[in-house]
Amino acid sequence: MLKIDQLPKEIQEKIKSNKDSNMESSLIGTAGYTATDNTILFDCIIALAMGKNVLLKGPTGSGKTKLAETLSSIFYQPMHSINCSVDLDAEALLGFKTIHNVDGKASIEFVPGPVIKSMKQGHLLYIDEINMAKPETLPILNGVLDYRKTITNPFTGEVVKAEQDFGVIAAINEGYVGTVPLNEALKNRFVVVDVPYVQGDILLQVLNSQSRLNDEKLLKKFVTLSSDLIALVENGNLSEEAASVRALLDTCDLSVYLPPIRAIKRGIVEKLEDDREKAAILNIAQTLFE
Repeated sequence: MLKIDQLPKEIQEKIKSNKDSNMESSLIGTAGYTATDNTILFDCIIALAMGKNVLLKGPTGSGKTKLAETLSSIFYQPMHSINCSVDLDAEALLGFKTIHNVDGKASIEFVPGPVIKSMKQGHLLYIDEINMAKPETLPILNGVLDYRKTITNPFTGEVVKAEQDFGVIAAINEGYVGTVPLNEALKNRFVVVDVPYVQGDILLQVLNSQSRLNDEKLLKKFVTLSSDLIALVENGNLSEEAASVRALLDTCDLSVYLPPIRAIKRGIVEKLEDDREKAAILNIAQTLFE
């Protein structure tokens, strides 16, 4: 696990300063991301500290959101989130106008969205599944994501300049259903970090620390199950979500009270649509757990 004292001194000082000013914020993420390769976390920290935007690229369930939360935790920096979809529009990003009544008098007020909030307060902005948004929606962020870190709010006319500590983390699942390729102009505004599946001893460590299951022998079997599922995903025989660490954690939790195979059905198998994929997972499970 990467330690703070392994970071450059100027970054350690930045972290200490943030800790002193943001200790009570409920928007600071919870740590917990663990990777086989410490360079993943280290490189993200360096990029953010230098004012770069970070794009986390990896399969569903590889821990991209947990990595973003861990970065928020390390920097003691509050984080605002956007969950992208085809319905994402400027209001969801920037905010909206509403009627506000005070002492019987009505006035129109602007309620800031996550982009404006994070810029004005110098917080982190997390854009999840950025390639799920419609291509025509995202260009509104071009000025936010380049050296200007500025946007003209179309709802108020205000020119918003980001505070110094403002940073952007985005996550992308390439080739996933419903996604579209990122515009090259947008992608070029990010430093890209690959986030692979967690496997082996590191996965065992994650399951030990984040699941309710305490049976070491059973946990090791779940690590083997994960390895087998990842192999099927990499060979194109299984959907990415089947190998999700999130789904595996759910399954381990259920296994505290349910037989392992039943837990696997509830936590992994029944989330899938393809009967062949379901059967493949159950065949592996029966080999490991019966």
